[in-house]
Amino acid sequence: MSDAMESQTSKAIQFRQLHRGPNVLILPNAWDVASARIFEDAGFPAIATTSAGIAFSLGYPDGQRIPREEMLARIGRITRAVQVPVTADVESGYGSGPEDVAKTTRELIQAGVIGMNLEDASSRRDQPLIDLQLAIEKIGAAREAAMQLHGQIVVNARTEVYLLPGGNPDADYSEALRRLVAFRNAGADCVFAPGLKDAETIGRLAKAVECPLNILAGPGSPSIPELAKLGVARVSVGSGPMRATLGLLRRVADELKSAGTYNSMEGAVPYADVNKLLGG
Repeated sequence: MSDAMESQTSKAIQFRQLHRGPNVLILPNAWDVASARIFEDAGFPAIATTSAGIAFSLGYPDGQRIPREEMLARIGRITRAVQVPVTADVESGYGSGPEDVAKTTRELIQAGVIGMNLEDASSRRDQPLIDLQLAIEKIGAAREAAMQLHGQIVVNARTEVYLLPGGNPDADYSEALRRLVAFRNAGADCVFAPGLKDAETIGRLAKAVECPLNILAGPGSPSIPELAKLGVARVSVGSGPMRATLGLLRRVADELKSAGTYNSMEGAVPYADVNKLLGG
């Protein structure tokens, strides 16, 4: 086994263990090297990427509209820039079939990535979720691809049930649980239910899935200490930090145009600090 593959495997094992406590695994989501280095410098033990944040930063809308090559190139740059494990959001695997997921998994592992989010969205309005059996086959393809490379990949299998418009809380819970349990049984290390913010339902789901549960947090979500009490193992923030940064940029633009002043830029990381952070 090459040194690079040994490092990838070691980091994947380390990352998998972080899902088992004793603390909640808090995963900030980076969209470029600078944001990844900021999160690493803050002391987080691992970093996730945000597919939406990367797509937005490169001029694409979210929803697998970015070419696979551009997404994987950015993920690779982030991974090479930090020492901590990096897990990547690769949407539905950048293709419709298990063979596409296998290809994506191989490229991630070869880039040193140790984990992947794999969702069940179809990008179709008439059928927004892919067939459950296909989702299961995609998880299996990721697992098989990792074995063939003698590497490891920590699969975080995600259902979009709670992000569908016009949901029904009871029906959503039943379908989310059905899918997440199936993902767990197919070999997912962790399961992910973005869009769920109700504390009681989160606690109910965390207990029922009988494996690490990932919750997407943001304004309106329970705090991380509260999520820990509910049994959540992993908390991520998706494109929230990237969009918050855009919010600041919008305020800077408005102030420059309307008042001609610069107060919105107070609190910026000093130039010298950013240069040092990036190896200057």
